Amino acid sequence: MIRNLIRLSIMALLVSCGGDDGPPPAPEGAMLVFPEENSECTTGTDINQTSTQITFRWMASNNTESYTLSVVNLETNVPQNISTTTTSASLTITKGTPFAWSVTSRNSDSDQVASSVTWLFYNAGSQTTYTPFPAQLVKPASGSTVQKDIANEVVLEWSGADVDNDIDSFEVFFSEVNPPSTSVGITNSTTMELPVGVESGTTYYWRVLTTDLEGNTSDSGVFDFKVL
Repeated sequence: MIRNLIRLSIMALLVSCGGDDGPPPAPEGAMLVFPEENSECTTGTDINQTSTQITFRWMASNNTESYTLSVVNLETNVPQNISTTTTSASLTITKGTPFAWSVTSRNSDSDQVASSVTWLFYNAGSQTTYTPFPAQLVKPASGSTVQKDIANEVVLEWSGADVDNDIDSFEVFFSEVNPPSTSVGITNSTTMELPVGVESGTTYYWRVLTTDLEGNTSDSGVFDFKVL
């Protein structure tokens, strides 16, 4: 009896001293503040005739030690990245150009990271009208494998925006060839999805061309997906 009591006491002591507290809390995604979504950024410091220094700002996120700001030139798809422990960072970017920006939250105690949403904006230039932002392809995700529906179709989904708010149409190009050059439909400014016929075991490529009322166009770039 005494031996059993001693054994139970030792086990209780081990549990109390070596209990598993669980994994460290993962960082949370930051809320973006400036430049605002789908806006024209007119606040910045002129560096030269072609460049402006913009200060990006976001709100602090929980369980976060550092942030990585990523700013992507949507004309060249070239990113600029900068890390900071504060909630702002400045980068020099090209005038009159569309950009996408986001923030990644990190914590050295966790192997997980958290990404903010992505916002688009135009860095102000000399132009008075702006080309639409390139459409952001949403579904199917690039490189994904999807199931066709009972009608042997997959629905393509995207989002579009324009500083001037004058998008006229979206034209969808879809084929088994990269880059896709076959137009499969044109939708109006409020319709951002289109069903397309597919076959199992086939890889497809798609892109969306956005046109505004001034005749300006922008290209989304190409996504691909495979059908089960």
